[in-house]
Amino acid sequence: MMQLLIVDDEIHAIEGVRSGVNWQKLGITAVYSASTVKQAKDVFESERIDIMLCDIEMPQATGLELAEWVRERYPRTATIFLTCHADFKYAKQALQLGSLDYILKPIPFAELEKTIHKAIEKIHKDSEIVQFSQYGQFWVQHQPMLIERFWLDIIHQAIPPRAEAIRSAATERNIPYDDAMSFVPVLISVQRWHKPLTLRDEKIMEYALKNAAEESMAGRNRSGQVISLGSGRLLVILHAEESGAGYERSLKQACERYIEACKRYFYCDLSCYIGETVHGHDMVGMVNRLRDDEKNNVAYNNKVFQVSGVPLQASLQELPDMGVWAVMLKEGEYRKVLREATTYLDRMVQQNAMDAKWLQQFYQDFQQMIYVGLQDKGIQAHQLFSDPLSLDYSAHATRTVTDLVSWMDHAVGRAVAYVETVEQSQSVVNRVMSFIKRHIAEDLSREDIASHVFLNPDYLTRIFKKETGMAISDYLFQERLKLAQELLAKTDMPISAVASHIGYANFSHFSRMFKKHTDMNPNEYRQAHQQSGRV
Repeated sequence: MMQLLIVDDEIHAIEGVRSGVNWQKLGITAVYSASTVKQAKDVFESERIDIMLCDIEMPQATGLELAEWVRERYPRTATIFLTCHADFKYAKQALQLGSLDYILKPIPFAELEKTIHKAIEKIHKDSEIVQFSQYGQFWVQHQPMLIERFWLDIIHQAIPPRAEAIRSAATERNIPYDDAMSFVPVLISVQRWHKPLTLRDEKIMEYALKNAAEESMAGRNRSGQVISLGSGRLLVILHAEESGAGYERSLKQACERYIEACKRYFYCDLSCYIGETVHGHDMVGMVNRLRDDEKNNVAYNNKVFQVSGVPLQASLQELPDMGVWAVMLKEGEYRKVLREATTYLDRMVQQNAMDAKWLQQFYQDFQQMIYVGLQDKGIQAHQLFSDPLSLDYSAHATRTVTDLVSWMDHAVGRAVAYVETVEQSQSVVNRVMSFIKRHIAEDLSREDIASHVFLNPDYLTRIFKKETGMAISDYLFQERLKLAQELLAKTDMPISAVASHIGYANFSHFSRMFKKHTDMNPNEYRQAHQQSGRV
């Protein structure tokens, strides 16, 4: 006897599922419904729910948040997500790697029935597990969230890394634990996404990655726990019931299959770092070793590393002398410098001659070289690279060689495009003139105008005077005076409004400056030109 709950904020969607599925054939004896997360929680507290069909996007709280709540309190409930969000269609197959499924609306009822049948089989299988050892059964039978909290407290050292402290904490939390138990940690780290994702989408994809890891690495013949460490990192803690080369080879192959599946379905690069077998009180030290390996893996994507294998060596390689590259930049050979730098990095990858520190230093030196080259041309680098896309490239530049090359390509491409614009100085002057006309009523400074075209104010002044024969400040006043004359002659705007319209908050100052350059005050100018216009 199975009971099912449909959670959807669209009433017609709930009724459609109710009438479209043959519940009797599936062995579902009761179907409940809820249109809000609160209503769903109320149903859980009053009824036993075996399967939950849940829409992801609902007001106030999402289906994912409800699923987390259910998982913590009712871990035996199977959850199937429903959504009409087309952007997640590519994740449908990927989520099938895990214990949950993902169905795109409008719901194909035949597919939904198959998925519900699959969930029922899983529920029966989990309840009948007998093949695990005494310790192995624990990892299936106890609430995953309690176990996850237990391990997080160990890793963050909220529980001291001592055998007696861990044993005491396990006893207090009613978690079966013995000092003789041994574990193998596997750190999973997402290196990059190949599709643009919002923060919300990224969280959903990480949730799917976790489910996939639970099924492909912690499930089946291995008992274990998958823990989210945040920032695209997961930690798989496997109960080590076996040892030896055969077990290590099998685990490495499982990691390789997981990586390949994630590349195919999740459109991401990630690497796995397999630790050595340790007891609970040694877990912190081993996880820290895995984190060090992850940090220093700046050269390889989609790869499995083993602590017991060849370690990632810290680099003793000296940084390249960028003096020649700097000269090439000064001569405008931007693309050639990019090719040479990329070739150099590829060579370092082949020699396994870099780590995170080396990559950080290379990035800093290359960035300095680019910025000095731009400064020589009067371009303000901090203005040119302050847009969101440039900042995003910069934020990820030192994570891997791939990310560094992407940043270099972006930075050099943006620099080349703007240097070419600067060298065509008339184009810059035209942009300045256009900017002044659009912002004539504002309190513009020379710095404001230079910032608009990413140039040093002194450098821009030289270019502008060379092309126009006047300083920027003189041109700005000339344009304001010209507009004031037209407004006085052709409109009945109050003189104070005319002054404000061209950027003068002080009426007296406007009148003095106007008379100084026209030999008439604004009122005299208006009377003279409006009378002449009526003649």
